[in-house]
Amino acid sequence: SKHRLYSDLQTPGRYGRVIITSFRKANMLDQHHTDLILKLHSAVTRIQVQRPGFNYTFAHICILNNDKTCIVDDIVHVLEELKAARSSNRTNFAITYPITHLKDGREVYNGHQLGGVTVHSKDRVKSAEAIQLTYYLQAINSLNDMVAEKWESIFCDTVELFQKSNRKVKMYPFTSSSLKEDFQKTSRVSERYLITSLVLVVTLAILCCSMQDCVRSKPWLGLLGLLTVTLATLTAAGIINLTGGKYNSTFLGIPFVMLGHGLYGTFEMLSSWRKTREDQHVKERTAAVFADSMLSFSLTTAMYLVTFGIGASPFTNIEAARIFCCNSCIAIFFNYLYVLSFYGSSLVFTGYIENNYQHSIFCRKVPKPEVLQEKPAWYRFLLTARFSEDTDDSEETNTYESHLLVWFLKRYYCDWITNTYVKPFVVLFYLVYISFALMGYLQVSEGSDLSNIVATATRTIEYTTAQQKYFSNYSPVIGFYIYESIEYWNTSVQEDVLEYTKGFVRISWFESYLNYLRKLNISTGLPKKNFTDMLRNSFLKTPQFAHFSEDIIFSKKYNNEVDVVASRMFLVAKTMETKREELYDLLETLRKLSLTSKVKFIVFNPSFVYMDRYASSVGAPLQNSCISALFLLFFSAFLVADSLINVWLTLTVASVEFGVIGFMTLWKVELDCISVLCLIYGINYTIDNCAPLLSTFVLGKEFTRTKWVKNALEVHGVAILQSYLCYIVGLIPLAAVPSNLTRTLFRCLFLIALVTFFHCFAILPVILTFLPPSKKKRKEKKNPENREEIECVEMVDMDSTRVVDQITTV
Repeated sequence: SKHRLYSDLQTPGRYGRVIITSFRKANMLDQHHTDLILKLHSAVTRIQVQRPGFNYTFAHICILNNDKTCIVDDIVHVLEELKAARSSNRTNFAITYPITHLKDGREVYNGHQLGGVTVHSKDRVKSAEAIQLTYYLQAINSLNDMVAEKWESIFCDTVELFQKSNRKVKMYPFTSSSLKEDFQKTSRVSERYLITSLVLVVTLAILCCSMQDCVRSKPWLGLLGLLTVTLATLTAAGIINLTGGKYNSTFLGIPFVMLGHGLYGTFEMLSSWRKTREDQHVKERTAAVFADSMLSFSLTTAMYLVTFGIGASPFTNIEAARIFCCNSCIAIFFNYLYVLSFYGSSLVFTGYIENNYQHSIFCRKVPKPEVLQEKPAWYRFLLTARFSEDTDDSEETNTYESHLLVWFLKRYYCDWITNTYVKPFVVLFYLVYISFALMGYLQVSEGSDLSNIVATATRTIEYTTAQQKYFSNYSPVIGFYIYESIEYWNTSVQEDVLEYTKGFVRISWFESYLNYLRKLNISTGLPKKNFTDMLRNSFLKTPQFAHFSEDIIFSKKYNNEVDVVASRMFLVAKTMETKREELYDLLETLRKLSLTSKVKFIVFNPSFVYMDRYASSVGAPLQNSCISALFLLFFSAFLVADSLINVWLTLTVASVEFGVIGFMTLWKVELDCISVLCLIYGINYTIDNCAPLLSTFVLGKEFTRTKWVKNALEVHGVAILQSYLCYIVGLIPLAAVPSNLTRTLFRCLFLIALVTFFHCFAILPVILTFLPPSKKKRKEKKNPENREEIECVEMVDMDSTRVVDQITTV
């Protein structure tokens, strides 16, 4: 019954499908278009697939009826009868909708074959703007499947060639392979945009690490930091390829996952380098950098590995999500190793260049200022540097303040964000943020539309758009299966069955049989034997009802008594524009009814399998990752210096994820596989950026909250700002890719970056100034480090034996 269970994109097996419509909304049932459609049908059935020694046609690979003829859509028979009626000048031929009668008396459902229908009274069709034809193919073995796949390709070419010769009609071909091909097409159309993104990120990374001082500028570290991320991504891709992993278009998100994590780690190391003293040896400065930055980088890397590791586990049912998480784990692990080794070595190398006062780009020794005075202006500009002997001790620690971002944060932003008059506006803005996020959160819907993960200019998008426009009046055909022997002859049971299927368009042997008995003036409440004998020997022997024999299973008992042990009917529901949501609600309603009804039945459509699996699987990776992140944060609270860090971190992650989900919904992004993977990344991205900031603030001693907020921003704000700018610039070309998958990817990642940045530079700096931890208590608390130390120095008078104790307070 596969050909009867029409189910949009989820039909199993091999098939070819085409929607034919007109540019001018013409009636597709008029003589011209009827002849055109039958001509197309003839061309499709003549398609040949050439194989060594044999040419396969549709007749060789089609699904067969009981009479060994190919199954074709009933609308083809309707059009043939309509053409014959016109040829013989018969005017009494009428097509009804959504159920019509064929010449042999059979009732057939045409709701998915006629679209944009206008009807007269009594459901008689006046016109139809679209017609859909479906050709079902066999795929019973590997050879058959290969031939069917080739036939599908030729089918699309045939339809497109046919349209070129008939430009007044528009045709939308679609096959069982279209969705897979269009899903992978995203990678091909994204190539030049990704190259643009790479060029922009390289440029900005170099600029972010540069400053006017040619010795202390670190442009090479910006480039090498990006190279570190790229090497880790390529290593992961190579490992996945060597282990037989399958590539899919969701992998496009992995470079951006690595960009957000890897670049921040490298920029944080560079920021730590700027805090070291220049009079120290390179080894000592490098050790200080690793001690200062690698602890937090190691912890955030561990968080990435845990959350994505859970996503890569068997707990995740979606294969694309599992492979994505697995690849991300491998890339993050190697990125950590490369940062420790490759980027660490690069930092040491540039440190020696700086220590020797060599140019940061050309590695040439920078001349003294008195020598530069004799050189041209452009030469002095390129070799501007500050020598340590030219600065006094008070200025030595401010050598790197000429960096634009350092200067901006320290001189302007830190004072502005902690200003008493700015704080109320930030709190008000946060309340507005929460309000809009809540509004979006209450409208979250799971994305079950597969067209959201393919490129835009593809057959899948064109077909689904036309299908939604012309054929959305009715749901897919639902199989209604009664799987136990019931008393069909009992009038109360008959009423129950009809009540369960009430409100549906029915294609039912049971209803047809009851109507058949009424037309013969026979009571429907016959004794069991008479009811069954009449069904077998009269009703099913009638040509117009003979096809119902496929829908009933008879069984003989030990006393030769025949019983109906199982049967099926087909139901179609009237739907509106929100077809998928209605279909899901309908499925749940029928399921609940099947559990409580007297008659034991099940309902099925191929769409249900996809919807069930998707509904149970789409949130699983996010749910598991959130649980693992909370678990890790809880237990690491016993390991960190202050458990309040983890409390603040958990609240920040919750606020960011809540906002991203809410604004994501308001931006027309559904909760599908891509957005769930982005939300998993959002947990880690937030921890990446906020953890060092919160740690510096919470562990700060003495002074005021405002002082430590400023200090935390000065220490870590530059690295956050640098990585954010590079990340956003890298995302911008993604918005132009003609693909629904990359559109979802861009919107989710952009929101994650924007909301996290908003928390790091506005929400946290303001809220931390008036919420715990209290710095006053810490100041009053006796600290052994701050106690006075007494040093006793013994002084001996050389002229006498007198000993003097000199007491000094340190």
